Amino acid sequence: MRIMEKVISAELNFSSIDSKDYLKDIESVLELIKDSELEYSIGVMSTTVFGSKNKIIGLIDTIYESMDEQCGFSFHINISNLCLSCASDKG
Repeated sequence: MRIMEKVISAELNFSSIDSKDYLKDIESVLELIKDSELEYSIGVMSTTVFGSKNKIIGLIDTIYESMDEQCGFSFHINISNLCLSCASDKG
């Protein structure tokens, strides 16, 4: 029997601070999110990801390490141990 990992959610808001091309930086972050194989929802001000805690923490680390080499930034992260979009899946 396979044990299902609990699904959590995280709201990610990345803001480039000292960049010559902030739109390129945001696109780079969105590509990292898309490549993560996590479920995600892109909004106007932030992106929400859904998945296992380890995969989400891994994505956050990947974004930080990748973007730390490209620009100064502010990275706001709001993590919930509940996945509200998954609540309807439980019936």
